[in-house]
Amino acid sequence: MWVILFQNQNFVAINKPCHIAVHQEENQISLTQTLAAQLGLERVWLLHRLDKATSGVLLLALNEQTASELAQQFSDKTMCKTYLALSDTKPSKKQGWIKGRMEKSRRGAWKLTRDMANPAITQFHSHAIAPNLRLFVLQPHTGKTHQLRVAMKSLGSPILGDELYGGTPAERMYLHAWQIEFQHRGEHFKITAPLDTIWPSEYIYAVLSPSL
Repeated sequence: MWVILFQNQNFVAINKPCHIAVHQEENQISLTQTLAAQLGLERVWLLHRLDKATSGVLLLALNEQTASELAQQFSDKTMCKTYLALSDTKPSKKQGWIKGRMEKSRRGAWKLTRDMANPAITQFHSHAIAPNLRLFVLQPHTGKTHQLRVAMKSLGSPILGDELYGGTPAERMYLHAWQIEFQHRGEHFKITAPLDTIWPSEYIYAVLSPSL
């Protein structure tokens, strides 16, 4: 059963666990199929992606009209998304912007270049929450593949558990889609996905801004 964060007649938000793919994998029932069955619907519409190793808010439409409207908002970059990440490595800077064009690298990875043609853009700030552990609050302003993972690597602070980008091995990759905020049909929505118990939540919630 999927954890429902919010549902109305037009869309639903779930808290996707890590290690679950949003797209159908071989010989497995897809996330959209199982969610539709849980809701008693013929189908739901996937609006955006989260990497398999990333947990958090996943938004899906419940009808074709809403799917078109919200997909356009993702395309227009009017969806405000906030992610949380952990790293055990000190960054080259504690807050600011990470910008650059992304290019394919080796072993399925990507890299950030200085080229500003169609750049990936990420805003971030960070907080020390324990010895050798730092929380990063990340807001992507574009939606590139592996954007936040590459951004963190470029800071010299790969995400804890993200071995593809040089992170220290851990039980999971510590990247979580914490919140999504948007307008739809004149209403304002702000949906938050709680952290699972493996995160050091007491330290994280102590430093997060009340606005989150």
